[in-house]
Amino acid sequence: MAGNDLVRLIEAIDRLATGGFAMGADWQAVHDICQRHEGEQPFDWGHALCHRIEGDDWNSDYWYRRAGKMRGSGTMADEWAAMRAELSAKA
Repeated sequence: MAGNDLVRLIEAIDRLATGGFAMGADWQAVHDICQRHEGEQPFDWGHALCHRIEGDDWNSDYWYRRAGKMRGSGTMADEWAAMRAELSAKA
């Protein structure tokens, strides 16, 4: 796993969170990072979050399964807080 890209993923999702998890350039940046690392658990989890933000539950759930995770039932901010803690420990 590319450690620098994991740090970039965390930073990109932080920017996305600051913007209220809105679709746009920050969302696209997260999605692009995740696509470059398809098949790696942290990035598949980030991919799942992207599609949850997009509102595409089917696609989101596919990526959650690939990441070995379940879709969060709370807010995006809640999910990101838990996700960030886990990803930061791996970075």
